[in-house]
Amino acid sequence: MSTKKFTALLAGAAMSALAVSAALAAAASPAAGAYKAPLNAYGQPDLEGTWTNASLTVLERPKEYGNRRAMTDEEVKKVEGDDAKLMADGNKPTDPNVKTTDLPHDCGRGFSGAGCGYNSAWIDPGSTVMRVNGEPRTSFITDPADGHLPPYKPGVVQTSMYVRAHYGENPENQTLAERCLTSFGYSAGPVMLPLLYNNNYEFAQSKDTVAIVVEMVHDVRIIHIGAKHRTDGARPWMGDSIGWYEGPTLVVETTNFPEATALRSAWKELKVTERFTRAGPHRILYQFKAEDPTVWDRPWSGEYEFSSSKGRIFEYACHEGNYALEGILSGARADEAAAAEKAKAAAANKTAAATPAASGTKKQ
Repeated sequence: MSTKKFTALLAGAAMSALAVSAALAAAASPAAGAYKAPLNAYGQPDLEGTWTNASLTVLERPKEYGNRRAMTDEEVKKVEGDDAKLMADGNKPTDPNVKTTDLPHDCGRGFSGAGCGYNSAWIDPGSTVMRVNGEPRTSFITDPADGHLPPYKPGVVQTSMYVRAHYGENPENQTLAERCLTSFGYSAGPVMLPLLYNNNYEFAQSKDTVAIVVEMVHDVRIIHIGAKHRTDGARPWMGDSIGWYEGPTLVVETTNFPEATALRSAWKELKVTERFTRAGPHRILYQFKAEDPTVWDRPWSGEYEFSSSKGRIFEYACHEGNYALEGILSGARADEAAAAEKAKAAAANKTAAATPAASGTKKQ
């Protein structure tokens, strides 16, 4: 072997050894530039502040994305561009004489008819798709791989069916949101999901408690650190949440849900596990897992990121001027009265048809 070739081999071996050493060092220590969350006065990861989860990404993945977790650049441009057009259309002046029957059949975001009565000044659904560590997501759900909830087990009755069957009968049969008691949709959670507007949250921490103030209908989630689940049979709204810290992450486990705040028809045996991790100065990685063996064959899970929100949260005074509930009940009474009149008229016509016509002849 020549001296030149031997020197080259030694150099190659030295470079390989350096590469292995570097790889081992990287595996044994945090990645360069990894974010280290600040700690609060109690030595816990500091999550305090005002945050938002407003996003154009939805919980379940639209079919066109298949099993893809991330959008392409072109898809991102289309989704965000289409939403910008909707917002621009919604900012145009509205004819004060327009009737609900004149509203578009479909105005986007799943709304139609009377649901198109909001213009852009009243909504705040976000203007960008959700990104997790910079990756634009097609859905919040990541497992199952298709981005959809698992199928319901045979015989599961969806909790919304009762409301539909008794809609408008009395205030107590209406949803908690319509009664201004809890948030619309599932804003407070868990799982915490964004809505058409009011997607802001304020986190406050003490040594033994974490409170999450929810802008929508002023809900407050209380998480008891180091506690055990209650055993008195009570099922508070938003469930019974206990938590603990695992390094930089707040882990929250919630059980004892009431039927009134069921998550996609699951409540009695439902358990939701959430993980909150500061991923940057203005980002919190939110991961969730929902399981109920009486409703689904398997758990489902997902993730998204909260981003910091400017300012403080003001009270959402849902009860002030809430004429919607009165209108719902009044409309139901009007429908009942109209149905009663229709039934009365039908009965009268039936009686008239069954009565023999006068013969016009006299008895002898």
